[in-house]
Amino acid sequence: MNLNIQSQKIFFILLLSAFFFSNKTIAQTDSTATDSVLLKQIEQQMQTNTTTQAAPQQTRSGISSNPDIGVVADFRTSYISQGKKNFDAYLNETEFSFQSVVDPYIRADFFLSFGRDPVTHKYGVEVEEGYLTTLSLPAKLQLKVGKFREAIGRLNPIHPHALPFIDLPNAYVNYFGEGGLNDEGVSLSWLSPAKFYQEFVFQATSGAGESPSFYRGENNRFVYLGHLKNFFTLNDNATLELGFTGITGPNDSSSTTNIGAADITYKWKPLQLNTYKSFTWQSEIFFSNAKYSATKMSNSFGLYSFLEYQIAKRWFLTGRYDYAQKPYNKNIVEQAGSLSAGWLATEFQKIEFEGKFTTVNIQPDYNQFWIRWIFVIGAHGAHQY
Repeated sequence: MNLNIQSQKIFFILLLSAFFFSNKTIAQTDSTATDSVLLKQIEQQMQTNTTTQAAPQQTRSGISSNPDIGVVADFRTSYISQGKKNFDAYLNETEFSFQSVVDPYIRADFFLSFGRDPVTHKYGVEVEEGYLTTLSLPAKLQLKVGKFREAIGRLNPIHPHALPFIDLPNAYVNYFGEGGLNDEGVSLSWLSPAKFYQEFVFQATSGAGESPSFYRGENNRFVYLGHLKNFFTLNDNATLELGFTGITGPNDSSSTTNIGAADITYKWKPLQLNTYKSFTWQSEIFFSNAKYSATKMSNSFGLYSFLEYQIAKRWFLTGRYDYAQKPYNKNIVEQAGSLSAGWLATEFQKIEFEGKFTTVNIQPDYNQFWIRWIFVIGAHGAHQY
């Protein structure tokens, strides 16, 4: 009896020992398996991070088959005191840009404009600009071929949405039209070795189809333009630019129109407050000599001058004065004063307000007001300084 009891005790102790060691082995097995899974996950994560860090960044190279593409939209609301319809709201223009370096020798710039006709209110598409520019000609020469905005002073080379006011000066419109002088041809520029920046530009174009001053005929007469730009750095905060332009070409009377222009631009932008303060004074004068026949000739004059002052980081105020004679009749004189305010949310969006008062010596005075909202999506290169 005692032997059986003793045997039972020994068997029970052996059973407990077996159960204890069995559970410990299972626990160790489970823990090892879990640790192995975690270790594998950590190794995979490290491999992923290493691969991500080692991968080279995809940067835009100078030679690429994909051009920079951008879209600029110009929405407007307007009021004019003349006529029966005083208020209007419309999409004035949508501009698509395609720009890229073709190879180490040339770059391409194309701008398609979907614009609204102010008379018919219908939208049409045209190539606003499309040209090739050389990048490596010797002797500081640069050649441009295609359709481009010609080098007349300060306003014409710049797209209207980049200007600090909504409407264009009266003198500019009277001589070159709402779209400016924009034509097909060739442009050759030369950067002189002077100690200051000095550039000579010569352009020959076919003749604009809708210009008030020049005409595209069916003969071999072209429009020729010469422009001299002088740019001076006055100090660390200020610059001065002087320009002179001469244009000659056929008009719609099968005769010749000659225009001389001069421009001056002073800019102040202090280094320490360049984000919040700036000031620009810009003026251009135009003199036109238009011959319509052997006995009829008309000389006329026009100018504009504006002051732009940055009052805060995103706010700009611009005041402008216009004086313009009609190119076909200098006795018709227009004078106007305008005030514009622009809020630049970012470099991709701005909202502008402009009021303008105009007097013409052969009709009643009238007022105009505009609101313009412009935004940019995609890439859009900086405009001329």
